[in-house]
Amino acid sequence: MATEKPDSHQEIIDNSWDRCRKYGLTHSSEININRPQADVISDIVEANNFLVHTTHTEVLPYYEHILSNTECLIMLADHSGRVLDSWGDQRFMNSERKAMFEQGVAWQERSLGTNAIGTALATGQPVQIERDEHFLKANRFMVGSAAPIYDVNRELVGVIDVSSDAYLPQAHTLGMVKMMTQSVENRLIISMFKDEAFTLTFNTNLDILDSQWSGLIVFNEEGSIISANRRAELLLAQDLALLNIESILNISLRELKNHPEELPLDLVACNKFRIYGMLKRPNMPKPRELDFRKQIKPVPQAFTLESINLGDSKLKRAIDQASRVIEKDIPILIHGETGVGKEVFVKALHNSSSRAQMPLVALNCAAIPADLVESELFGYEKGAFTGANNKGSIGLIRKAHKGTLFLDELGDMPHNVQARLLRVLQERQVTPLGSTENYSVDVRLISATHKSLKQSVALGEFRQDLFYRVSGLNISLPALREREDKQLLFQQVLNHYSEANIPPLLSASVTKLFGSYSWPGNIRQLVSVLQIAEIMSDGQSIQLMDLPDDFIQEVEEEQRQVEENIDDTPPERQDNWLAIFEANDRNVSRTAKALNISRNTLYKKLRELDLK
Repeated sequence: MATEKPDSHQEIIDNSWDRCRKYGLTHSSEININRPQADVISDIVEANNFLVHTTHTEVLPYYEHILSNTECLIMLADHSGRVLDSWGDQRFMNSERKAMFEQGVAWQERSLGTNAIGTALATGQPVQIERDEHFLKANRFMVGSAAPIYDVNRELVGVIDVSSDAYLPQAHTLGMVKMMTQSVENRLIISMFKDEAFTLTFNTNLDILDSQWSGLIVFNEEGSIISANRRAELLLAQDLALLNIESILNISLRELKNHPEELPLDLVACNKFRIYGMLKRPNMPKPRELDFRKQIKPVPQAFTLESINLGDSKLKRAIDQASRVIEKDIPILIHGETGVGKEVFVKALHNSSSRAQMPLVALNCAAIPADLVESELFGYEKGAFTGANNKGSIGLIRKAHKGTLFLDELGDMPHNVQARLLRVLQERQVTPLGSTENYSVDVRLISATHKSLKQSVALGEFRQDLFYRVSGLNISLPALREREDKQLLFQQVLNHYSEANIPPLLSASVTKLFGSYSWPGNIRQLVSVLQIAEIMSDGQSIQLMDLPDDFIQEVEEEQRQVEENIDDTPPERQDNWLAIFEANDRNVSRTAKALNISRNTLYKKLRELDLK
C-alpha cells in the first residue's frame, strides 16, 4: 500500500482492506460463499419484491441500449448484500465462479473481502472496485461498480452493481449505476405517496425535466413537504424536511394544486433559482397525517431520553448528565464503540430539548471523502471550486442554525477542517468557501467518536485546542454486551424497526441466546439480525430457526472459543478468575459478565471444581 496520503477513493480501499484483516481474511483466503436454503432465499426475494420488480421493469429498460453492447452483469442486492436478481452477460462465470453470482449469495466484506457491493454497503457510498483493489486474489478477475439505494426514510435498502471482467470506464459506469439507483429511489417515493399526496418533479432546464436526475418533492393538501429525493435537496441547496412548499416557491399553494398536470410550470425557487416543474395530483386523496420520510405503517414514536431509558445504570447516568447541560452552551462529546446507538442518543437528546422543533443536522466525518467535508460543513459560493454546484450551498452548520449540529466520528475529521471548525466555534460565525461574507450561527454542538481523541491529540492527528473546545461534557455509552437492560432493549429495538402493525415477540430461547452473545456490532448488528428474523417468522414469535444462519454460526464460534479458552486455563491462573468469582460475592451473572463469558460456561467450570 502507498505510504503517501491517499485520495478519497484510496481511503475507501484502505479502510476496506483494514476491515477485511479484522475479519480474519488474507489475500489468499478462499471464497466463502454464504448462501441460505432455497426457501429462505424465496422469502428474502419476496420481501424485496418491489425492488426487484422496479429494477427489472422500470429501470433497466432505459439502459438496455447501453448495456447490450457491453460484457456486463447487473446485480441487485438487498440491504445485507444478498443477491436478489441479476441480468446481463454471464460469459465470465465459469463453472468455478458461477456459484458466487447465484441468487441469495451475500456479497459482504466479511465473507468476500473488498468488493463493489460489500464496500458500497459498508460505506453507504457509490464505489468502483478495480481488479487489484479486491482484497481477495480470487476476486481480481473482475471490476465492479455499485451504488446504494435509499428508501423514503433515507435507510439503505439495497445496492445495484455492474460487474465485468472487461474494462469499465469509472466515470461512465459509476455515473450510470448512480442514475439507476436514483431511478429506483424515485419509484419508491412515488409508489408510497402517489395515492394521497402531490408530486412535483422539477429541474433547471425544461429539456431535461424527465431526466432521472430531476428533483422530486412530495407535499400534502396543506403544502407540507413530506418527502423529497436527494436530488431535490441538492438542486435547492437545503434540507426540505418539515418545510412548506410555499416557502420555497413563488406560487401560492392553491395555484400550484390547480395547475394543469399536462403543462410545465415556470417557477422561481428560494427567491433565486429558476426551475421548471410538472405536477402530479394524488390518485385517491386521503386525509392522513404524514411525517417527513416516515413509512405509512404506524409511525414509530420519536426517540426521547425517557423512551431510551430502560434501566441500564450507565445509560441512565449518561442521560442524566446530558439532560442537565443540553440547555446550556456546553458542547457534548459522546464516546462509545461503533454501533452502540450514538446517533439514536443524539436524536433523543435533541427531541427532549427546547430546540426539538428546529433542525437536527448530522455529518458523519468518516462517511464522506475528506476533500468534501469542508464544503459540506461550511458551504460554498457558486464556482468556488471545480465541480461545485452552480447554485452554491449554505452548508450544514448554517442549516443547523437555532438547532443541533451532530458531528459523528469527529476523530476522522481532516486536520485542515479542524482549524476552520475551531474558528467557527470561537467566533460563532461561518464563512462559506469562496466567500468573504460571515454568517452568524447559533447551534448546540454534539460530537461523537469511537476513537480516543486524547490519543489522537498525542499522535498529532487531532488539534488539542479543538479537543478542549468540543469536550465540554464527556459521555460514555455502554456497549450492548455491557447493558443491564438487554432483554427490554431487544424487544424495544424489534418494536421500533418492525414492519408489522403488531410486532412479534421474542421467544425465551432467542432472548437467552441474545443475552449470552457479545454483539461485536452492538445495536446496529442487533437491528440487522432482527429485521431478517422478523421476515422469517411469518408474523409469529421469533424462534431460533428464524435467526440468520451466519449469525448462529458466529454465536456458536464465539461460545466454542470462550469454552476452549477457559478449558485451557492452567491451574496457576485459575485463581485469577476464582478471585473475580469471590469478589462478586459468588454471583454467577456478575462474574460471567466480568470475564466476558457465558453463564453456562462459568457453571461448567465451577462444577468441575465442585463449587456449584
